Amino acid sequence: MPTTPLDGPAVVYCEGAFNTPNGKTAHGLARFTYRYTVLAIIDSRYAGQDSGEVLDGKPNGIPVVENLEEALQFDPAYFVIGLAPDGGRLPAAGRRAVAEAIAAGLNVDSGLHDFVHKDAGLMAAARAHGVQVRDIRMTPDRDQLHFFTGEIEQVDCLKLAVLGTDSAIGKRTTAWLIVQGLQRAGRGAQMIATGQTGWMQGAKYSMIMDSCINDFVSGEIEHAVVSAYRNEQPDVIVIEGQGSLMNPAYPGGFEILAAGRPDFVILQHAPTRKEYDGFPGYRLHSLPEQINAIKVVSGREVLAVTLNHEGLRKEGIPAACRAVTEQTGLPCYDVLADGAGELVDLIMSKLH
Repeated sequence: MPTTPLDGPAVVYCEGAFNTPNGKTAHGLARFTYRYTVLAIIDSRYAGQDSGEVLDGKPNGIPVVENLEEALQFDPAYFVIGLAPDGGRLPAAGRRAVAEAIAAGLNVDSGLHDFVHKDAGLMAAARAHGVQVRDIRMTPDRDQLHFFTGEIEQVDCLKLAVLGTDSAIGKRTTAWLIVQGLQRAGRGAQMIATGQTGWMQGAKYSMIMDSCINDFVSGEIEHAVVSAYRNEQPDVIVIEGQGSLMNPAYPGGFEILAAGRPDFVILQHAPTRKEYDGFPGYRLHSLPEQINAIKVVSGREVLAVTLNHEGLRKEGIPAACRAVTEQTGLPCYDVLADGAGELVDLIMSKLH
């Protein structure tokens, strides 16, 4: 992984959404990124606090600030939109913040479906101030996309998919922790990012699933995995999941199972959730139901469950993990709270 940022110093805009599911892009960047040096998070509700303390109870040295004016004291080069609302829409306050950032001479990176480059006023300002705008979720040209070929069958290293029982549940963070844990253990490991936040965190091999034309989704997944295998010769490839198999709005995962052809699945679960995130009345399917669906779709086994401890006290995490194991017969780990060491050991036991 890069020893210096791919791009440069950045502030992350997350007004009103930090420490909520709609701030998951900012959360990923606050935890780590190889693409930027994150200097501050903007969310007036937590101004003056350490972003790591807010998120994980562990200081990371990245402050949360009131507004862009306060963030400018850190001399950023990039203004990164850390919002991840349902539908990927940029709120009116967010547009005003982008305008302020451009006026301050900052490059703008956005992972939303509302493309900044389609806003004539903002783009005129960007040209006037000589700044770059990148819409990370913009659909690539068809001539740049790949169709599924079957080359995935040549990839003979261990492949893992980190799927989830819901969206915004921590799949990407768990995938990164597995990759980094394997690397610390001396194993070659590569992350396949499938969303805009993974790209923003600097994943070398990535595709953005929900911006891709449907006919090419499987081919783009395959291409990313095959490229990582051929170029890096890793021991393990970890594919980040999207949505969940039975989420009514984000039924991701089918293409990852079909095209990525993982050897095993790691399943991320939040035991306190009873309904799909953002969709009251839609019951979250139980762990056994979701594990069975994975087996039916892919013929693959779930190797372990990883716990999202939202809504739990720290002292309640061990009991929650035991309850998952009793329910499923599978080992359960909270890798964010306790580290990925035990899970990495389990994965390494599956290496050839």
